[in-house]
Amino acid sequence: MSLRLGELSTPSLLVDADALDHNLGTLAKALPGPRLRPHVKAHKCTALARRQAALGNRGFTCATIREMEGMAAAGLGDDLLLANEALDLRRLARLDARVTVAVDSEETIAAAARDGVREVVIDVNVGLPRCGCKPERAGVLADRARARGLSVRGVMGYEGHAMPVEDRAKRHEIVAQSMALLGKAHADVGGEMISAGGTGSWDLNTWATEIQAGSYALMDTAYAKLGLPFRQALCVLATVVSVSESFAVADCGLKALGMDHGNPTIEGARVWFCSDEHVTFASEARVRVGDRVRVQPAHVDPTVAYHEWLSVVSGDEVVERWPVDLRGW
Repeated sequence: MSLRLGELSTPSLLVDADALDHNLGTLAKALPGPRLRPHVKAHKCTALARRQAALGNRGFTCATIREMEGMAAAGLGDDLLLANEALDLRRLARLDARVTVAVDSEETIAAAARDGVREVVIDVNVGLPRCGCKPERAGVLADRARARGLSVRGVMGYEGHAMPVEDRAKRHEIVAQSMALLGKAHADVGGEMISAGGTGSWDLNTWATEIQAGSYALMDTAYAKLGLPFRQALCVLATVVSVSESFAVADCGLKALGMDHGNPTIEGARVWFCSDEHVTFASEARVRVGDRVRVQPAHVDPTVAYHEWLSVVSGDEVVERWPVDLRGW
């Protein structure tokens, strides 16, 4: 591919090739093979998932049925886990892939049995108020699932409430508390799988048999605060479209950035705020209309989902362009 950064329209999602290689290699080495089940919701890109699989991490976590379908179609369906509750699973039963779904109720178990999904994990609430059954109910649900002819592979639980905690000792304490709950549930459920963890606990969670990390591949400024061994690989390339005496404006706003973790970052500048199509910032250096700036998002997952392409760059050269082909539902 012969394309320079200056030829890209903006806003455009960039991935630094060297940082990506470092991130993928670092975690694949620390968590080889089935110890890491990368979560594709963070990048929604089968080309990137193929890179993860090439490093030996061939089991994947998905958040949507669309992600499951795309991964299977790309030949990456060795072991796909839908780590999310769903009540219409007919599309999954048709996939040429090993499919496992999370269940946390009689209703989700019934849906799996009715729609032809054969393998499930019991999703357990370990402290994050989202999906998951009470730990003491996990064994009962496992029995109900097996009575319906389903194979129960084990348990999963996400200690997501620990991820943003910057103090490492405190984060470790929360992870330990969460995994104590999941361990009790697993004792009642059985099975080979204890699936948990994420980018913020990949080295702290020593209880899980597999870690569902996703953001480590591209990273964001929220995770960068934790002192993890991963580099910021993702940014949004933007063009300065207006300059005033004390501030400048670039064409990268709310519709190009995940904002739920706060404002993005621009090196050498202070971001004031984002509006629909603009980021307003005060730069330490003089900025001119037409200059390009790199905007680092605070939350990688929704940022990627806003874009159609990932442009992999080395210096000023675009070396590859990957479609964000797992977008949508």
